[in-house]
Amino acid sequence: MLKTLGLTTLAMFSAATAYAGAVAYVAPVSPVMVEEEVGSMGGSGLWLIPLLLIALVVLGTKSSDSNPPTSNGPPV
Repeated sequence: MLKTLGLTTLAMFSAATAYAGAVAYVAPVSPVMVEEEVGSMGGSGLWLIPLLLIALVVLGTKSSDSNPPTSNGPPV
């Protein structure tokens, strides 16, 4: 009885693999990595913000000194 049960189990597993079919090999595809060059200043235009702030400070200081008072002598 035990021998028949073992043979039946063996036959059942071998039949299951026969119906499963052949294993098809699928080659793994490696992802393509594209490296983009970053510009010397980052390319985002963020360097314009400090430049604009410097220009505003320079214009602010120049506008207060642009019209110096004229001295025509002592006030009367």
